[in-house]
Amino acid sequence: MSQPIDTFATPLLTWFDQHGRHDLPWQHPRTPYRVWLSEIMLQQTQVRVVIPYFERFLQAFPTLPDLAAASSDEVMAQWAGLGYYARARNLHAAAKRCVELHGGELPRDFEALHALPGIGRSTAGAILSQAWNDRFAIMDGNVKRVLARVHGIAGWPGLPAIEKQLWALAVEHVQHVPQGRLADYTQAQMDFGATLCTRANPACLLCPVNPQCVAFRDGLTEALPTPKPGKPLPERSAVMLMAFDAQGRVLLQRRPPVGIWSGLWSLPQADDTTAARAWFDAHLAGDFDAADELPDTPHTFTHYRLHMQPLRWKRLSPRDAVGDNADLRWVAPAELTTLGLPAPIRKLLDA
Repeated sequence: MSQPIDTFATPLLTWFDQHGRHDLPWQHPRTPYRVWLSEIMLQQTQVRVVIPYFERFLQAFPTLPDLAAASSDEVMAQWAGLGYYARARNLHAAAKRCVELHGGELPRDFEALHALPGIGRSTAGAILSQAWNDRFAIMDGNVKRVLARVHGIAGWPGLPAIEKQLWALAVEHVQHVPQGRLADYTQAQMDFGATLCTRANPACLLCPVNPQCVAFRDGLTEALPTPKPGKPLPERSAVMLMAFDAQGRVLLQRRPPVGIWSGLWSLPQADDTTAARAWFDAHLAGDFDAADELPDTPHTFTHYRLHMQPLRWKRLSPRDAVGDNADLRWVAPAELTTLGLPAPIRKLLDA
């Protein structure tokens, strides 16, 4: 049975005051723009990975209007390597909308925030609670895990019925947070889940809420939250064409606007050798069979595993009808850092 929820916020805040993270770069100063940027970057990504990207991104785009005024390539170049590139596209689109509709600022309104690209219910709550100390709940992976354990909620949290139950608990919890401490409480939940109530080997003996925790009491910490029913990742393959000209420039192709790495610059890609040969013959002058076949390079996405087979040519030239354009570009090695390249492609080019 679920435990009383008014015993949760106070011990969690006491723990946070002593052991929480108080020196993260987006906390000083804790402005709406910085909070928003950190929340988007932290989706599906660990804090230690985000920090250098956050600092570089802010250096390139110090304010929301600066971000809105940047080109797509400039934004993607700063995001490259962080993954989940739809986040960057949504961030850029939301910044433009804020300039158009909200005077270049993030709105201090839940519905207006929620209407911006890439801002869901939890992100809107996190921005409002951390930037303005407004009373809103959040629901990231850490919070789901903590609530499932403390209240003994069985069932995969991704199921709508379970998520609805967890949201109800989160909303009720936040009502007991002292006024002026909503930002601390939001950060406390994330820190607690990231450092104590971890997915594996949680530090239950150090936990400030273990007297109220159903999972601790009943020995269910390893079983909760209920994992998602598993299935093997599908395996896919692709041929990556690495064509270099006599000046050492590599031919890059902009990815389609939908699908993996959408809108980013990448190596030309084909489903198999036959399709790769056809693309080569249509765009390049040279001998397809003279390619160096490089080692297979696997990369795991959320929903499948891709095996990339790189083929490399040197000292090629384009067909007369093929030149730099919106979708194809010869790029010198020194210029690669100015483009948003997927991390696996950058590794191939750096090898």
